[in-house]
Amino acid sequence: MLEFVITSDGSKTLYHPAIGEHYHSRHGAVQESQHVFLGKGLAYFLETHRSEAASILEIGFGTGLNFLLSADYCQKKGIQLDYTGVEAYPIAMNLLAQTGYEAYVAPTLWESFLPHYTASLQAAQAILVGCSLEIAPCQALQFATKKRYDVLYFDAFAAAHQPDMWTAETLRHVCAFLKPGGIFVTYAITGHLKRTLKSFGFTIEKVPGAPGKREMLRAINDHQ
Repeated sequence: MLEFVITSDGSKTLYHPAIGEHYHSRHGAVQESQHVFLGKGLAYFLETHRSEAASILEIGFGTGLNFLLSADYCQKKGIQLDYTGVEAYPIAMNLLAQTGYEAYVAPTLWESFLPHYTASLQAAQAILVGCSLEIAPCQALQFATKKRYDVLYFDAFAAAHQPDMWTAETLRHVCAFLKPGGIFVTYAITGHLKRTLKSFGFTIEKVPGAPGKREMLRAINDHQ
């Protein structure tokens, strides 16, 4: 049974007793998402590529927090967003409605996200003008698409609790969906992760982590 937990910045996350892990950092769910995925991923991509559009693949859609903050940011900046989430165990809509994340995004976004959530598990949905969402309800290794993405948010549970998500096989599979020059970001940084991504031809960057973590990893796909 999933349980809500209040994190240090006042925002909620979910605790998964069967896995023994929280969906977001206990040091601040919103803080972590804003720092790791929005700041070091999407905003970094938009700044370095000077683009007016972005496509994001998220491994571990979870509560939808990363999507909501990214979509809100793009709406404010006039950026077109094409977002795909991969989630093997989609959360029930009644739980999403209790997250309290409406406090952190524009009302129009929240009010459109909830009604479209279930349909987005079947096909891409226009959440707002210039913002589409599709959620693939499958394991990461089963995900398939012809799309290629600008940014990959890797937000799986920690390797100690979900080691299969951090294997070279899984990482190779999901990284294949990144465009040349695409950006991989995750809250974690380990020797195994760095070596694995480097073996794929990625440039590895250690960048400051969110509260509670000294460093995190960003990697650039150098394939042409």
